[in-house]
Amino acid sequence: MTETDVDPLALDRQLCFALAATSRSVIGLYRDLLEPMGLTHPQYLVMLALWEQDPRSVREIARELRLDSATLSPLLKRLEASGYVRRTRSTTDERQLEVSLTVAGRSLREQARAVPLAVADRLGWPLARLEALKDELTELLERVDTV
Repeated sequence: MTETDVDPLALDRQLCFALAATSRSVIGLYRDLLEPMGLTHPQYLVMLALWEQDPRSVREIARELRLDSATLSPLLKRLEASGYVRRTRSTTDERQLEVSLTVAGRSLREQARAVPLAVADRLGWPLARLEALKDELTELLERVDTV
């Protein structure tokens, strides 16, 4: 192999490695910010989905967050035990489980408003750059969905 040859299997050339390592590190930044609220990062994602639309079915939350029910159910149980959400059977379809915010869950939103800016501050990137990166990753995810 010459100096101009590029090894396609070099670790530092792998998209999967860059995404995985970055994801773990960025989630670590969130962890420190969410701990005082009593939330894990996956629980924070559930709360974000509910702050956008309340109530929601478990199926809707799972689809939006790209989680299977085996992963989502324990998250919801812990959020319910913390007093942030309530799970009830749908009045229109008893097979459906609906998740709604409690007063405590709704009020937690104000405290969470500081999280995105704190993450941007810790990264030292302007919000516009982070938003552009998020848009690129969203486009990548959409492409993966079509493969």
